[in-house]
Order: sequence, then C-alpha cells, then structure tokens
Amino acid sequence: GPSNSEGAGKVSLLKKVPALKDGDFTLAECTAILLYLSRKYNTPDHWYPSDIQKRAQVDEYLSWHHSNIRANAPKTMWIKVLIPLFTGQPLPSEKLQEVMEGLSTSLKQFEERFLQDKAFIIGSEISLADLVAIVELMQPVGVGCDIFEDRPRLMEWRRRVEDAVGKELFFQAHEMILNIKELSNIQIDPQLKEHLAPVLMKMLK
Repeated sequence: GPSNSEGAGKVSLLKKVPALKDGDFTLAECTAILLYLSRKYNTPDHWYPSDIQKRAQVDEYLSWHHSNIRANAPKTMWIKVLIPLFTGQPLPSEKLQEVMEGLSTSLKQFEERFLQDKAFIIGSEISLADLVAIVELMQPVGVGCDIFEDRPRLMEWRRRVEDAVGKELFFQAHEMILNIKELSNIQIDPQLKEHLAPVLMKMLK
C-alpha cells in the first residue's frame, strides 16, 4: 500500500522503501535487508564472505556507497523523468550537469579505489557490494545517461556482473528502471502531484 500509510509505518519507522517483513520481524534500510537475507538463507560465501578481511572490504564499500554513488546516480532519474512528471515542469539542464559532474567524480573514485584491476569489487568473485553498486548505476542508463560509455573498465565490470547474475535475471531485475521513460505517458492523480512535488524538489537541494 501507500508508503505514508499507518501500515507502512509498522514496517518502517521512516515509512520508506525498501522494507522487509518476515513473519513478525520487520526491517528497513536496503543494506541491513541484504545482510539479513544473506545470513538467513545461508547464501554462497562470496556474497558476504566469512573471511574477516574480505567481509570488511564489502562493509567498506557499502559505507562509502551511500554518500557517493547513491547520492548522485538516482538523481538523474528524478531530474529527467520523475520530477517533470509530478511537477509538470522540466528542470534546467544545469541541474543535470551538476549531478553528472558529482557522479563522474564518484565513478572515478569507484574505479580507482574499489575496482582497480580486479574482476569485482573485492576480488575474483561477485559480492553484495557489486549488487548494490550496479543497481544504482543502471538508473542513469535508464534515462539515457550512459555512464558506462567511454569507461571501458567500468563497462567490463558491468558485463561480468551481468554474467555472474545471469543476463536474463539481470535485465528482468532492471526492467522497470530501463523503461522508466514510459512513465512520462501516464496520468498522475492531481492530489498526489500536489503532495509529492515539493517533496521531490526538496530532495535535490
């Protein structure tokens, strides 16, 4: 149901997604949810390694990710599709340029600090760090900002992630993001527009 409903508040105090409800247990925040699921279902070790140093490398990336990749990549989707959809007004191109410059800096750090010459973020096998990263980085792609173009090392990493996950599952998981522009054709309830427009604009300040 709506994320601002009373029921949603019982799952997540912030009334935001993602949120998980497992029986009587509830949990918010994507990183916490991923770690919980990996432990509960005893997933293969490479996702969140038992080796203390490799696990620390995953934790290091997840800590860095929120104020860098996640702070910039999703904004491309808000600027190009969602905010114009809810406000009826396109944002100035300077705003997108500002976000893309911040994202470019983060991508440079991602390649030089985390990826380096490795197949994946922590070595030769995929981990939760790679999953968290790729989900955010596919959002600019979905709105026509191909951040992988002219970045061969990043492109090769993306291909390895696709292969490790399975191409069919990879594109199924990103289907909505890759078709996000189709939202421009839907009709939004006027009251919902009135409620969300100022919230969305505030996100970009």
